[in-house]
Amino acid sequence: MPTLTMTPVAREQILAAMNMEGRTAHGLRLTVKQPGTPSQQFGLSLVEKSTPDLNDVVVELDGIKVFLERNNTKFIDGATIDYLTGPAGSGFKIESPYKPPVLPGLPGEPPTGPLAEAVMKVINEQINPGVAGHGGRVTLVAVTEEIAYVQLGGGCQGCGMADVTLKQGIVVMIKKAVPEIKDVLDVTDHAGGANPYYQPSSK
Repeated sequence: MPTLTMTPVAREQILAAMNMEGRTAHGLRLTVKQPGTPSQQFGLSLVEKSTPDLNDVVVELDGIKVFLERNNTKFIDGATIDYLTGPAGSGFKIESPYKPPVLPGLPGEPPTGPLAEAVMKVINEQINPGVAGHGGRVTLVAVTEEIAYVQLGGGCQGCGMADVTLKQGIVVMIKKAVPEIKDVLDVTDHAGGANPYYQPSSK
């Protein structure tokens, strides 16, 4: 079970938000965007339902339930939730002891080694032919500590369905073909996508 710390001022702000009139909040959700990558960012939101999702882990923190996605707990373990105020404004700040690995610059030479070569074989022979239909492509950036880092390009960059493509397609195929790979992380700058095949939902 991951450990978390919450400062008194952060707890006060969270409880104030949870107890606002007309709101039913059962806890706090702590999310990680692009986990394990140099672009890793944290997010907080209130949880309106009492039942956790199937992939959730719930941590009781100073009387507040914190909902975490099970697959991201290693990136959150030991994190501190704080609330800062200053001349530029105020807001929550989350710091985690997890330090993402330094990855080679992009573009650059493809990674080498048996694991990297095995992953690239899956990408070239199974994945890229499938995403090429909407002008997409997947590039292997690095393999470190049994984690493959990929970059999505073309129609996959900025695509509203990119997360689904990654989790239900790319991750499954790579882990099935190369069991030594324990996780596949996306280091794509999706905000830079110019012409996604699927537009993000407006709902």
